[in-house]
Amino acid sequence: MKPNTLEIPTDIKSLIIVPCYNEAIRLDVATYIHFQRENVHIHFLFVDDGSQDATSKVLEGLCNEMEYATFLVLRDNVGKAEAIRSGVLSLAEEQVQQYAFIGYLDADLSTPLEEIVNFLAAIEKNKQIKFIIGTRLARLGVDINRKRIRHYIGRLFATIVSLLLQEPVYDSQCGAKLIASPYVVDLFKEKFISKWLFDVELLFRWKIYFSDSDNIIYEHPLLSWKEVEGSKLKTVDFFYAPIELFNIWLEYRKREKKAS
Repeated sequence: MKPNTLEIPTDIKSLIIVPCYNEAIRLDVATYIHFQRENVHIHFLFVDDGSQDATSKVLEGLCNEMEYATFLVLRDNVGKAEAIRSGVLSLAEEQVQQYAFIGYLDADLSTPLEEIVNFLAAIEKNKQIKFIIGTRLARLGVDINRKRIRHYIGRLFATIVSLLLQEPVYDSQCGAKLIASPYVVDLFKEKFISKWLFDVELLFRWKIYFSDSDNIIYEHPLLSWKEVEGSKLKTVDFFYAPIELFNIWLEYRKREKKAS
């Protein structure tokens, strides 16, 4: 099922960072090219995370075909969190300022590109939103295709995250997020404690750095999401997550106490 896209004002200019590791075969070049032709206000920055295949050549060809896309090649494989962070920090100040929102999306398009349009439509309706998070909420009328075991582990994990954050977060780990550009550099300037749970760490940082009530976080239910074979995150990684989550909570609890 393909999500219904919405008309949005094209002055909501956005940049999407796409981390890529060994994606030469899987990257759906045609979909990216077609999407941007229809949505020229949405730009892309692809980050080759030290790939060992021909990803950098594929990205070079892709960016030559896309009018508003660039790519960054990292020498070493640093993981998704650091790849996205490297992308943010590669931007000059004037580049950050030209975008209303900067976000990230998984290269395999488990979250379809059309969901970015839906994110921006939600932001247009509620201009207080500063941080929008995709949420894989299975319900009637949508196409959320996720392995059952990952769904249940994810629900347990999200419940623990909610308790630690003291916020009702449904799905912190969905790889689709948009953040208002004035806040992006502060959120990404420091290295992350966790390689896989940096999405949770972002929420902890946000709560400490931007605690005033005007900075609204909104979870936006996706219309479509699919489990893509070849994911770098394995089911076994979920069993290490509690240790990393505890380390994140401990660190930011200390920072919160120091800030208060």
